[in-house]
Amino acid sequence: MKKTKLFFALAIFLFAFSGFSAQSKNAKFEKEKTAISKMLDDFNVAAANAEFEKYFNFFADESTFIGTDATEIWNKQEFKTWAKPHFYKKKTWNFTSLKRNIYFSKDGKMAWFDELLDTQMKICRGSGVLEKINGQWKVKQYVLSVTVPNEVVDKVIEEKAAIEDVLLQQLKNK
Repeated sequence: MKKTKLFFALAIFLFAFSGFSAQSKNAKFEKEKTAISKMLDDFNVAAANAEFEKYFNFFADESTFIGTDATEIWNKQEFKTWAKPHFYKKKTWNFTSLKRNIYFSKDGKMAWFDELLDTQMKICRGSGVLEKINGQWKVKQYVLSVTVPNEVVDKVIEEKAAIEDVLLQQLKNK
């Protein structure tokens, strides 16, 4: 009888301790989610305010920006070169997050996100990969996509076909 009580006491202790550990881990990730959300909001505000240096400081040195056009795949320096005239003319983009999801690697050093954005192009999707570098979350890869409602996808395909058929042939011939 004593062994049974001891077994149950030990089982309850281990169960409670494992719950505490999971709660601690979830609490840590909740804190990190808050930090990432703030960082992504500040990232979007820096672009809207045409704050060139502040905006690009959110990117890791080794990072990639993938834009809505199939040809827009830039490393950080290439993206800075493309964006600089827009920032200096104060003709940048203004994105506001409508819905955001954030996920973490098991060790908590990497995170990835997807979000629906209110933009001048209507609803877009931003997604990316983040890395914690020297205590700060940095964008390693950012992907901006224009969403296309299923009801109009055929019209969009028809509209872009002439442009993208040329690009398709170039890519297939490489």
